[in-house]
Amino acid sequence: MKIIVDTSVWSLALRKKTLTENEKRIVKELRELIYEFRVVIIGSIRQELLSGISDETKFKNLRDKLKSFDDLPLDQKDYEKAAEISNICRRKGIQGSHIDFLICATAVNRQISIFTTDKDFKNYSDVINLKLHSVRSEIK
Repeated sequence: MKIIVDTSVWSLALRKKTLTENEKRIVKELRELIYEFRVVIIGSIRQELLSGISDETKFKNLRDKLKSFDDLPLDQKDYEKAAEISNICRRKGIQGSHIDFLICATAVNRQISIFTTDKDFKNYSDVINLKLHSVRSEIK
């Protein structure tokens, strides 16, 4: 099954130099998912990853590396579901970004998991049917 990898996980793997033991496990899990050809992203995650890179060479290198990963095509139902999730969460007192809700909607509509370190997604999963991917115990 495919897994949407969120910006927070990519950032650990791509940008952070010194990692805690838990962060190392997360990066290792990402590598395993890549080897298993299970990783997908959406355009807004790609945009977040590429934004803020002022060095043109680094930007092009990362852009080229990310071309290895498919963007899930989004359509009207994804944006409508994102708005619905936003409204549900707001009624429950849970705030979030439009991009987070679009990621959630994409995952819910396709019945796939999200791999993230962003604790907001746990809050979303408390009120919507959202699957979150965890580091597998056999990955060491």
